[in-house]
Amino acid sequence: MATLPFLSRLRSHEYVALFVGSIFIAFEGILHIIISFLPKSVINWFYNKSRTLFHRFVGAPSPKSDKKRLADRIRKANDFEELCAIFGYHNVEEHVVLTKDGYLLGIHRIPGSKNESHPLPGASTGKPVVYLHHGLLMNSEVWVCITEAERSVPFVLAELGYDIWLGNNRGNKYSKKSIHHDPNSLKFWDFSIDDFAWHDIPDTIEYILQITRAPSLSYVGFSQGTAQAFAALSIHPQLNQKVNVFIALAPAMRPKGLAAPIVDGLMKASPTLLFLIFGRRAILSSALMWQSILYPPIFDRLIDASLVFLFSWHSHNISALQKLAAYAHLYSFASTKSVVHWFQIMRSARFVMYDDDLYTPSLRPSKHSPRPGYRPAKFPTRNIATSVVILYGDVDSLVDIDAMRHELPKHRLDIRRLRNYEHLDVLWGQNVHVDVIPQVVRALREHCENPEMIRTSVNGTGKSNLLHPDAARGGGSLDSWENGGTSGYTTSTD
Repeated sequence: MATLPFLSRLRSHEYVALFVGSIFIAFEGILHIIISFLPKSVINWFYNKSRTLFHRFVGAPSPKSDKKRLADRIRKANDFEELCAIFGYHNVEEHVVLTKDGYLLGIHRIPGSKNESHPLPGASTGKPVVYLHHGLLMNSEVWVCITEAERSVPFVLAELGYDIWLGNNRGNKYSKKSIHHDPNSLKFWDFSIDDFAWHDIPDTIEYILQITRAPSLSYVGFSQGTAQAFAALSIHPQLNQKVNVFIALAPAMRPKGLAAPIVDGLMKASPTLLFLIFGRRAILSSALMWQSILYPPIFDRLIDASLVFLFSWHSHNISALQKLAAYAHLYSFASTKSVVHWFQIMRSARFVMYDDDLYTPSLRPSKHSPRPGYRPAKFPTRNIATSVVILYGDVDSLVDIDAMRHELPKHRLDIRRLRNYEHLDVLWGQNVHVDVIPQVVRALREHCENPEMIRTSVNGTGKSNLLHPDAARGGGSLDSWENGGTSGYTTSTD
C-alpha cells in the first residue's frame, strides 16, 4: 500500500485508524466530563440499566454461592488493607517512601502470618524480606485480589515466615503525590520507565532495608515490575548487593509488539501519537468511569475483549469469579509517557531508555538505512550481578524469551517455562498454587537471608489453609509442595 507524503510517517489505513481512534477518545472525554457532574442516582440508573440488559440477553442470574459472595467482597473492597482483611490479615502496615526527586510512594507491608502477634509498626522482624512489585497500569492490590488465599503469593509467603513488602509506582492510586508538582500538572506526569529505574525501585529498596535492618532482600516482580528491576539493577551496580535474588514473573523487557496489526503498526510508526490521543498526563483514566456505570460482568467482558484484541490473551486459565474479583482492581493510573516508552522499545527492538529525540521513522536507524552517530541509550542488562529466576508462560505474547536470554548474564540465569500460561495467568491463574508459587518458594529458600527462619509447613483449616491440598491433608512438609503439582500446566527448565 502506498504511503502518504506527510513525512512518510504513516500508511493510509493507519491514518484512518488514528482518525477513528481520536474521535472515540474525544467522545469518551466529553462523556467523562458529563458523567463527573451527574448525581449518584443517575449513575446508579445507568448501572441498573446495564444489569437489566445483560440479564435479558444472557439469562437470569444464578443464586449466589459462598464463592460468588467472596468474589463480590473482593470486587467491592476499597483498598489494599480491606482486601487483606477479607482473608484475616489485620496486621497490614502502610509506609511512604520519599524518592530523591520528590515523589511520595505509598507502599504496603505484611510483617507476618495472620496468627502472629503484631509487631510495632516499622519494627524489624528479623525475617527474610521479600519485595513484590506490580506491572503497568496496576498497583499493589493485584497481588491480593485473589479468590483463594493459597493462590496469593504474598499471603503464602507471609504464612511461611517472610516479611512481605509491596511497592507502588509514582502516579498510581497510592503514589499520586509529589513535594514539587501538583498531580494535575504536566510536570507531575513527565516520567517513564527511566524514572522508575533511577528512583522508585532503588529508593523503595533502600527504605525497606533501613526499616527491616536486613542486609538484602528478595525481589519478585510481575510484568513491568520485572522491567523496572532489570533496568534498575543494570544502572545501579551497588543495588545488586542489596537484592539476593530477582524472581521475574511474566517478565517484560523488549516485547515484539501487539496482536492488533493496525494498532501495533500505528504506535510503532510514531509512539508519540499517544500524546496526541491521550494527552501528557495519565493514560486511560476514563477506565474508572466505565467501571462505575457498567454492570461488573459487562465490564469484565469488555476487559476480556480488549485483552484478546490487543494481546491475543484469551484468559482460559482464569476463572469467571476470579475475573469478577480482580478486574475491578486491574487498572491504576500511569503516565502516557511510560506507555510511549514501551512502544519506543518495541519499535527499536532494544531495551532502551526513553528517547526524547522525536525524529521521523524514515530517519531512524534500521538494518537497511543505518543512522551513524545516534542510537537511544540502552539499559546495560548484562551488568546485572544478582541471581535471576524467570517464570514465563509459553503462550504469552509479551514475552520474548530468546531476547532475554541474549540480554542477561547466563551464569546467574534460571529460566523456567509455564506451559499454556498467558501473561495474567501467572498472577491469577487457577493453578498458580501448583505451578508458580512452589517455584517462587523454592527460589526464595535457596537465595534469601536466614532461610532457617522459614517454616517448612503451614497449618490451617478451611479457607485459611494456604497449603496445596495434598500437603494440607497431613499438615506436612512444604518440600512435596515445592516439587510441583498435577494441574496439567507443567513447568520445565529451558
